[in-house]
Amino acid sequence: MYIKEIKLENFRNYDLEKINLNEKINIIFGDNAQGKTNILEAIFISALGKSFRTNKDNELIKENKEFSKVEINFVKNNRNEKINLELSNKKLFYINEIPIKKTSEIVGKINVVLFSPEDIEILRSEPIRRRKFLNIMISQLRPIYIHLMSQYNKTLEQRNNYLKQIKYENKSKKNLEIWDEQLVKLGLKIYEYRKEFIEKINNKIKEIHLKTTENKENIEIKYKFNINKENYLKKLKENIELDIKKGHTSVGIHRDDFEIYINNKNVGIYGSQGQQRSSIISLKLAEAEVVYDEIEDYPVILLDDFMSELDKKRINGFINNIKNNQVIITCTEKISLDNMVYNLYKVDNAKIEKL
Repeated sequence: MYIKEIKLENFRNYDLEKINLNEKINIIFGDNAQGKTNILEAIFISALGKSFRTNKDNELIKENKEFSKVEINFVKNNRNEKINLELSNKKLFYINEIPIKKTSEIVGKINVVLFSPEDIEILRSEPIRRRKFLNIMISQLRPIYIHLMSQYNKTLEQRNNYLKQIKYENKSKKNLEIWDEQLVKLGLKIYEYRKEFIEKINNKIKEIHLKTTENKENIEIKYKFNINKENYLKKLKENIELDIKKGHTSVGIHRDDFEIYINNKNVGIYGSQGQQRSSIISLKLAEAEVVYDEIEDYPVILLDDFMSELDKKRINGFINNIKNNQVIITCTEKISLDNMVYNLYKVDNAKIEKL
């Protein structure tokens, strides 16, 4: 699949702009704060229904404007498709001019894998960042997963609120069974999806990382969870007193995590900066391969200022790894790729010029 054209109106710092893309490699360069990442953000929100930079939709509307529009024209399975986004007091999506009722309906129409400098935090930050990575990947390939997560989070919130009522209003503990049974039912389904996709990534990442490290580093992802089919309900009941005291649910899939190991050492703790960066690259490349296996088409690769710390040799080697995908690169300096056909664009003050 590939994106043919992007149209922006009052989106971030853009007034009215259009960009036609090469179906393989596109390099968008310019100084900082000119609007490069905004282009990738427009693609990402059209693919997943939300931004990777903010949770506030009003930030996507140009200052002093009342609305914002994004149009993405793309080709998938040899068919021309279109997604439109309209932002004002509401967020509205359209697929091929047809309005959709739920944002989740657009997820999976455009498949993307995003690389950004902040990805290193997948290793370094809290587990919520790693769960977010899993949720984004699985959501693109299993639309029902979004519904399951939404239902689970609502049930979890209700249970946590009732825990506080038990503590402060002496409500009956017995009523917790209502939420416990629902949490187990939803949580086990989510757990199975996560377990499945961790296994799929592990099957891909080993070969990718060995190839990029000249067979020196063996990489493995270990899924950390505190529940399974046999003990989920039992653990919820065992932790009732602790949960009441703390006012939140202490066990469940909302506590899941994964760790990346290189040569049997946790790279997030013991890995060098180079190992951490290379492991994230391998993780995202593995994600792209899993997407391909699932949809039998190549996802669009978004590289947001990702080349800044790579030398020319590594840049060309990395691009060769994703040569079958459409690639959209943002960077501050114009870069050249040996023996490759690509489009080059300069962004200056939210104006896009094809060179």
